[in-house]
Amino acid sequence: MDVSWEEFGWERLGDGTGRRRLPVWDATVSLVAGADGVLLHDTGATLREGVELRTQVQAMLGRRVTHIALSHPHFDHVLGTAAFAGAEVYGAVGTAGLLRHGAGELREDALRHGMSEDDAVTATDALVVPHHQVSGELTLDLGGGLQVLLANVGPGHSGHDLAVLVPGSPVVVLCGDLVEESGEPQAGPDAVPSHWPAALDRLLELGGEDALYVPGHGAVVDAAFVRAQRDALARRFGMS
Repeated sequence: MDVSWEEFGWERLGDGTGRRRLPVWDATVSLVAGADGVLLHDTGATLREGVELRTQVQAMLGRRVTHIALSHPHFDHVLGTAAFAGAEVYGAVGTAGLLRHGAGELREDALRHGMSEDDAVTATDALVVPHHQVSGELTLDLGGGLQVLLANVGPGHSGHDLAVLVPGSPVVVLCGDLVEESGEPQAGPDAVPSHWPAALDRLLELGGEDALYVPGHGAVVDAAFVRAQRDALARRFGMS
């Protein structure tokens, strides 16, 4: 039986679905629980965060995480993955190669953003590469009639953006950093601005007008917010 998710700092979004904003970098992780499987969308910035999330999921559900979907390969979203032994890990096509050969760059990025050297080295030394790469769309059956859709909607914020559609009432779309509410969307060196508005169009197509959209940073938003951010990005990067 579930205990209160709120006491662990989680926000309930629907039956078996919730999210938590982690401290320091304010990255969001989301949880989707079916009758048989448990999906975690992103894993935190450090192994310590990953272990904390693993412990919380066990306390809330009495079960372990069975599937992990990585929204994109930035340090604050992927470095806790090694805490979830046995979980099947999914990423957009290209994520595996980037993580396999880019641990040093992730470590340097984490250090630039203020992570301790011990945390950065420990997490990148244990870096987990996705076992499954999503090129278009992939459906995961979590049991009890719950089928979630993993959709490679990028590139945009990064070269490898993977969103998750959770059916229900309401529909929930896990957006990663394609959508940000707590500040202006960040476009680092791996962003693909020319494709970013189209990625947001795809999110809106998947979720529809009544969905909840969960950004990688910040509060949950609606379709109108996503559309406005899409238009702002198009203006920012000189596109229609």
